[in-house]
Amino acid sequence: MEEEIQDRREGRGGVEHDGVAAMEQAFVDTVIPPWWRQITFRAMATSLLLSIVFNVIVLKLNLTTGVIPSLNVAAGLLGFAMIKSWTVLVEKCGLLKQPFTRQENTVIQTCVVASSGIAFSSGTGSYLLGMSPKIAALADAGNTPNNVKPLSLGWIMAFLFVVSFVGLFSIVPLRKVMILRYKLTYPSGTATAYLINSFHTPKGAKLAKKQVWFLFKSFIGSFLWACFKWFFAAGDGCGFDSFPTFGLQAFKQRFYFDFSATYVGVGMICPYMVNVSLLLGAILSWGIMWPIIESKKGSWYSADLKASSLHGIQGYRVFLAIAMMLGDGLFHVVYMVIVTAKNFAKQQSDKKSLTDDADENFDEKRRTEYFLKDQIPNTVAVVGYLTLAGISVVLVPVIFHQLKWYHILLAYTIAPVLAFCNAYGCGLTDWSLASNYGKLAILIFSAWIGQEHGGVLAGLVSCGVMMSIVSTASDLMQDFKTGYLTLSSPRSMFFSQVYGTALGCITSPLIFWFFYKAYNVGDPDGAYPAPYALMYRGIALLGVEGFSSLPKHCLTLVIVFFVAAVVINLLTELLKKYETKYKVYRFIPSPMCMAIPFYLGAYFAIDMCVGSLILFIWEKKNKKQAKNYAPAVASGLICGDSLWGVPAAILALAGINSPICMSFSSGSGS
Repeated sequence: MEEEIQDRREGRGGVEHDGVAAMEQAFVDTVIPPWWRQITFRAMATSLLLSIVFNVIVLKLNLTTGVIPSLNVAAGLLGFAMIKSWTVLVEKCGLLKQPFTRQENTVIQTCVVASSGIAFSSGTGSYLLGMSPKIAALADAGNTPNNVKPLSLGWIMAFLFVVSFVGLFSIVPLRKVMILRYKLTYPSGTATAYLINSFHTPKGAKLAKKQVWFLFKSFIGSFLWACFKWFFAAGDGCGFDSFPTFGLQAFKQRFYFDFSATYVGVGMICPYMVNVSLLLGAILSWGIMWPIIESKKGSWYSADLKASSLHGIQGYRVFLAIAMMLGDGLFHVVYMVIVTAKNFAKQQSDKKSLTDDADENFDEKRRTEYFLKDQIPNTVAVVGYLTLAGISVVLVPVIFHQLKWYHILLAYTIAPVLAFCNAYGCGLTDWSLASNYGKLAILIFSAWIGQEHGGVLAGLVSCGVMMSIVSTASDLMQDFKTGYLTLSSPRSMFFSQVYGTALGCITSPLIFWFFYKAYNVGDPDGAYPAPYALMYRGIALLGVEGFSSLPKHCLTLVIVFFVAAVVINLLTELLKKYETKYKVYRFIPSPMCMAIPFYLGAYFAIDMCVGSLILFIWEKKNKKQAKNYAPAVASGLICGDSLWGVPAAILALAGINSPICMSFSSGSGS
């Protein structure tokens, strides 16, 4: 689910447009700085620091379980805290020249989210890592020189710079149509704008200070707890990360609580049903299916295969997870295309102009005025897209000889259409399906090119090209919505995206390389198993080999789980549409979420359910306090635990190991 918590921002932060609009009156006497003064040196410096922090967080989540929550709230809150602290200090010295505005806060948040978005779309925990010899060896099949590329910091950084900026220009000409004419809500962008607006009102500023204090306390506690755990983790299977909470037999089936503050925090941010779905998936797979299939060893698959072979038990784990992901992804792609087409046709039939509302209120007029004030010429967007796409068509085949120029040209020809569908659908539902478009690209290009010509590697590269464009387009439109609601200039928003993307193209590979050299990244039983790397390579193998690569009876199970994912999603959507009294659809698990533990086990799902339990109890005791401070506490838990990974990696590179190994064995000695 590397994608799906990131892609489907099903968080609790959604707000109604009117709730945000009512706040605009508080800023009627505030001077709005011109776009170039919204981009300050202190904002750029703060964005750089926070980009490093958030890239570490996203990378660690990518390399552990792939479950990434929306970090927009944390970015806005930390940006406010850092600049507000600085301006208060400078003001006391009598040196403050420019007050801290919500526009500057929006610029910081946009930069940080754009940068951490590269950590997601760069594929360092999925398609890009899946190209490496280590993951190819785990996959067993397709491990040929033409389908493997040793990782190097140089070509990774070059590839990201070549493909990451194209998507910024693909959707810019449609910004007025999306935001003003169709009035798409973009719930995450709206919620972020609400947060920033509230920070900069007198009452909101007081609340923000308390939120910062909660975040700081949980950050320090999380960091110190991670440091304490390190002392007991001298070897594999040691420490609190391998604590057999429910007994040794349950531990062997990967059912235990590993005391991870990161995933407790993630669980507090994610909706309850996401966490329950993860736990149900773990029970179904590790509690029921895998023990049954393992009992067929020697019959369904050879008993002599190594544990990581995709022709053995690992094949069932990986390909059944892939089947559910593809079923879920394909359903939502088709569903989103239908929803987009219907809504687009309806909007066209209404023939609304940009400002034809007779009763348009003061706030909307003011926002429209500033949104239209600093425009980005469409010619700049078109020329920018064509130029950058042309550079990619030339340079991507140089980096990856398996792909030809016409493959990349075709990808960039259809990408703007997919980018529009994704950005439009995201505006309606808050779902970005970038990773699903990427998976489809893997299947199409790997099958087209074939294994003997490097189809596995080519499919993974095409995934990166497609994901970079489609993901960036929806993120940019979310930020335009945030900018519209905070009276931030479209030019400052676009510049922030470009700057944040550039930061991401530098910091994301560097941080990944740091972890890659310090730890055994990709080891299924290690601290950083990077599950999506093997899964994405498995999708490419399906593309080049077809179903012949599956173990015995695996195809039957793949079809069953693929159909089940489609049926579950179809049932959910039908209940949403026709069943209103009991809202049963809220209790139907997500197939995508259920698929994640198929490979990893239940430990992180248990962590996240603990986070949900903490939030549930907190809401029962004081719902208002939980609503105000739970996101800040969760963000602190994630930041503190994740940042400990940096000094831990430095110690590992220096050859300094933990002094103690805390491990457990059966009292009977068996």
